Parts: sequence; structure tokens; C-alpha cells
Amino acid sequence: MLTTFASRLRRNWLAASAAGLVFASTGVLCAQVVIVPSTPQVGSSNPATAEPLVPRPHTQPCIVPLLQNQAFADFTPKVMNYAPPAACPGPWAKVVFTADFTVTAGRQFDRTAAFYLGHANIYYGTTAEPRKVLSPSWHVERDVTDLSAVFRSAQTGEANIGNFVGVSGGVTYDGIIYANAALEFYPASHDDAAPRVPDVVVPVNGGGGDAGTLSTTSARISQTLNLPTNVERVMLDVIAQSQSNDEFWYFCVPSDQSNNLESCGATSFRETEIYIDGQPAGVAPVYPWIYTGGIDPYLWEPIPGVQTLDFKPYRVDLTPFAGLLADGGTHTISIGVFNANSYFLATANLLVYTDHQALHVTGGVLSNTLGAAPAPAVAENISTGAGPTFTGNVLVTSDRSFTIRGYVNTSHGHVETTVDQTVNFSSNQQFEVGPTTDIQNAVQTTDIRTRVRTRDAFFTRTTEEHRSYPLTIDFSYVVAADGSASQKTTVDQEDHLKLVKSFNGDRYFESKVSDAVNSTDTLGFNASGTFLGPSGSQTSSTYKARDSRGHCYSRTITAAAQKLTSVVDGQSCGQGDDHDDQ
Repeated sequence: MLTTFASRLRRNWLAASAAGLVFASTGVLCAQVVIVPSTPQVGSSNPATAEPLVPRPHTQPCIVPLLQNQAFADFTPKVMNYAPPAACPGPWAKVVFTADFTVTAGRQFDRTAAFYLGHANIYYGTTAEPRKVLSPSWHVERDVTDLSAVFRSAQTGEANIGNFVGVSGGVTYDGIIYANAALEFYPASHDDAAPRVPDVVVPVNGGGGDAGTLSTTSARISQTLNLPTNVERVMLDVIAQSQSNDEFWYFCVPSDQSNNLESCGATSFRETEIYIDGQPAGVAPVYPWIYTGGIDPYLWEPIPGVQTLDFKPYRVDLTPFAGLLADGGTHTISIGVFNANSYFLATANLLVYTDHQALHVTGGVLSNTLGAAPAPAVAENISTGAGPTFTGNVLVTSDRSFTIRGYVNTSHGHVETTVDQTVNFSSNQQFEVGPTTDIQNAVQTTDIRTRVRTRDAFFTRTTEEHRSYPLTIDFSYVVAADGSASQKTTVDQEDHLKLVKSFNGDRYFESKVSDAVNSTDTLGFNASGTFLGPSGSQTSSTYKARDSRGHCYSRTITAAAQKLTSVVDGQSCGQGDDHDDQ
């Protein structure tokens, strides 16, 4: 039989990274961060995405550095000391986190990168992988205005990029990661007003004050809450990142088929669950991130997968629980991952809005139909042939619909909030696994429809979101009669969001965002197992955003043979919106 899927990918990764066959943008060993241009450069092998930069106000920002040419060559978090900018005291029109990274040429895995201030997560992503003659550099940024409450006072924080440099198992890992990081504070003005932001931010982490480990369905990270007695609105921004055996969770199979199909167990379904005082309070579907070393590292040079370098937190509206959380008592918020199978890392920020005209509010939960756990359906259709060879398909589906309703008696009246959500998941995997063949094709979709209705004595405000996470992977590893082998992979990864806002039944705002990456590559090996290099590498990425106020952004980038080949802007603007039929 072939080796396990994860083991074979690691073996092939080691061979590919050792070969260093990519023609790099630079072969010089870096000792500091190299700042890349603000737009993707044709001919470069540096990581590039089609995403837009964070829009800035017109005011002059105060920039507060957090790190400068900080090296990451071990697993010790690096301390960050922050003080609010005296020249920009706030309130701020916007706060933007920025970071620039460089990895020295050599061999190194992709690494998790997580930055915290006052234990509140301000950035989460993964790093690009270097090659023998490739020292990749890239830029990320994030709108962190909603964390303004954290930035109003001095904070100690940490930058956590655990990175092994040395020899392990006879293999030398010598890629050192360097990073700059800063916060940009944009003062409010007549044209750029300060938005309303959460009054309190409560980090939800593991015991170490950063992302906590969730190895099983029953594992939890928890935070005790003693919130103000005038809470009127509550959100939770959550990230649950797959690691180790769960890294390729979208390729996992039922545990009883794990040996036959040479894959991880616990099926291909994962879902983040939110609890308040032990009771179900919300759901956060897991996005199928693929890291730059995932499946085939050459798939992601220079265009990484969707959100790979900068994860987007999933926001859960917990406002129906605001009255409960404002009762002056002690409460607990907890996070788990259904089907976690060693393991996920999870971190979250609880965002709390208070009633500025009242010291106390009253309220409670009126109804909650969210069940304690999902109940995915699993249909196995696997046949055993000569060899043995296992063929057939596995279908996993999960469908959840629930309503949570609560109220708060505020200074501006009785306010009732209803959250209606439907989450549909489907994964269909086709297999042919035998002595010389490992074919695994997966079609997976997560579809989330959420409606939040807020009603007081006179007005009803409604926000509707439709999210979808389509993922298609065709993977084929075939050993020829002469002992040579090829591994071909094609990935289609997407992220769609449609947002509609209404007031008293009249729609006043609509937006659509679409992010998609398509990539294909083939790895070749001779009969001795020597890596021969990649071939046929082709990647494209398209990001589209438009709204009812006339804003439109469109960028498509393409790459071949690990170099960027084109950048096309605005192609979809001025045309009919064909990227999303939600």
C-alpha cells in the first residue's frame, strides 16, 4: 500500500523544498524585512493576492511600531510594548494593523503567525515557505478599528511565530522569519467620522493567554465574564485553525475507513460551537484554509490560497444574550470544535457595546432552538477490489437551522433581537486507493444564511448575510510500471459574501464580495523517489467587491511556473455582477 496521505505529502514536501528548483526573485540571504511594492509585480515569485488594501481615511495617521526586523527562529513569543499615540488621542476614524514578513532562503515549513495585545488577537495567519533560492517577502494588513478599546491604554503583547531552526531527523531547517508590525491611527474629521466601536473587548483564549488547543469535540477554551450592567449588544470574532492531524480535515474520512483510504479520520466535517454558561449560543463554520505547504507547495507560489496569509475571523452575533450578560453576575463563554481530531487552535475576541445613557439595563433570552451539537449524516459507498484497491465515495452532510431571540430594556426603550441562521454543509469525496494509485477528489460546500432582526417600539432593522465556502480538490498520485510517480493536484477555493441591510422593510444597502483561487500543479519523481520538479503550474486569483453605493473593486492575477504573469484591474466593474447569484 501507499504511505498515508499526510505522510506522503510531508515526504514530497521535503523533496520539493530540498530541490530548490524555483527561479526566485532573490537568492540573497536576508537579515531583515524586505518591503514589497504595494501592488503585485509581474515576474516576481513573492507571495501575491488579488485582495485590496484596507481603505484609509484622508487624515494623517499616527504610526505606532510594534516590531522592527524581529527574527523568529525559535518557539519563544516576542514581546511587544504598546503605548497609545499622544498626537492622535482618538476617537479614531480607523485603526489599521500592518505587517511585513521575509523568510530567508532555505528550507522551512509554513508557520502560524498570531499577534496579541493585552491578549486580544490583532492578527492571525500563516507564513509563506522559502526555497533554496527563494526568500519570499509579503505584506498583510487588517482593519482593527473594532478593537479600539484595547488601544486606548498601554498594553503588553506578544508576536507568536513558532519556528524551528536547526537539524531534525537529519534534515536541516534554516529558514528564519523576520517581521515588522505597526498600528496606524487615523484621527476623525468632518469627512471621516469616528464609527461607533465596542466599549469593551474581552479576549477568549487558552490557558496561556493565546490560542488554545482543542483536540477533541469535548475540549473547550473558556473565559469567565463579569461584564458591565449596561450591555446592549454583543459580538464574538472567532478563529479556529486546523493543525497536525486536522490540517487536511477537508480530506478526512470516517474513522472506520481511515486505514483503507489512507487518510485522517473523524470525517470531513468540522464546526466551531459557541456556548454561554454551558448552553449553545452560536455556530462558527470553519473556513477550509490551505497553507503554503499544503498538498503541494508549488500550488501556492506565488499566489497563496484564499485567506492563507491573513485569516478573517468569523463574527457571531450574541446580542440575544446581552440582557443575560448584563445581569451583574458571573458568566462563562466557551468555544469548541465539533469533530476536532488533534487538533485545532482557537482564539476569539468578545466585542461588547454598552448603553451610554444608562448604568443598568434588564433583559433576557426569550427562546433558543440551537441544539447542543450538529448531527452530520455519513453515507459510505466503498468497495474492495484486488490489490486491495478501495473505490467509491463518501458523502457527509450537515443541516442546521435555529432561532435565538432575546431582549434588553435600554435607555432608548425595549429592544428585541432575533438571530435566524441556517448552516448547510456537504462533502462528497471520490476514491481510488490501491498499491500504485491514490486518487481522492473532493467537492465541499459550506452555505450559511443569517438574518439578524432588531426591533424596538418604532423601528425594525434587519441585516441578512449569505456566506458560502466552495472547495473542490482533485488529487491524483500514480506510480507507473517503471516505478516513477507523478502527483497532480487541482484546487478551486472560494469565499463569497452577500450582505443586505433593511430599515422598516426597505432595503437601503447591499454588497457582494467574492474571493477565488484556482491552482494546478504536477510533481514528478523517478523510480528512486528523487524529486524531478514541478510541471504545468498554473494559478489564478480573482477578487471582486461591489455595493449599492457605487463602490466596485476587481483584480485578477495569474501565475505560471512560480512567477506572476499578469495583473488585471477593474475588469468586472462596469459589467453585470456575475460572480455571485446568491
